[in-house]
Amino acid sequence: MIDLHLIGVGTGNPDHLTRQAAVAMNAADLILLPRKGDAASDLIDLRRTLCATALTRSVRIVEFDLPVRAATGDYLAAVGDWHDAIAAAWATQIARHLPDGGRLALLVWGDPSLYDSTLRIADRLRTGGMAMRVHVVPGITSLQALTAAHAIPLNALGAPVVITTGRRLREGGWPIAADNVAVMLDGDCAFTTLPPAEIAIWWGAYLGMTHEALIAGPLADVAARIVAQRAALRARHGWIMDTYLLQRAGVAA
Repeated sequence: MIDLHLIGVGTGNPDHLTRQAAVAMNAADLILLPRKGDAASDLIDLRRTLCATALTRSVRIVEFDLPVRAATGDYLAAVGDWHDAIAAAWATQIARHLPDGGRLALLVWGDPSLYDSTLRIADRLRTGGMAMRVHVVPGITSLQALTAAHAIPLNALGAPVVITTGRRLREGGWPIAADNVAVMLDGDCAFTTLPPAEIAIWWGAYLGMTHEALIAGPLADVAARIVAQRAALRARHGWIMDTYLLQRAGVAA
């Protein structure tokens, strides 16, 4: 039996680790750390730093190469194939390093419940016949880090919030009946496709990290600056994690 612990670790800042996360990491028999290639080497370094900060006992840490998602073809089909490949990579590491079962920990950016597919990948292993119990340790999400950094509430007064992706925003425009729209996983600055009049934006990248970047203001005034800074930061670091909140003008905060 594999006891899989999916541990939300926030945005990479060791101060975002909860006590529950540190306890789960120290109780593990094995921690798997995925490598995403040289361009994103900072990401594996962040995970190594988290382990060095939180671990107070010797825990086996194994790094493995994360499969790459196809950039062409149908999006959902490509994601499904990618998840299959990741599940197969996990299964290989489990067979090699925990053949008799044990406690396996994976460090998940933010929280495993919010725009993360680690739980879905784990389900592939269970439905494939692997004896596995899944445990989730919640973490600080990028949305929490964003609103904290800008010192703003996520929702307008008494109003709902829509959480969506850059792809959906680009394809469908502003969600119907939404006052506040939180956008994640936007690699193409989908906010530039919206009519900018009377929309405010709060944007943040590398939230909680030493190179955190924040821009806020009327979309018409700051959109071009966000696009330029985002491109410069990605070129400098080889990767970027960013998110933003949009709000229509005139909505009570």
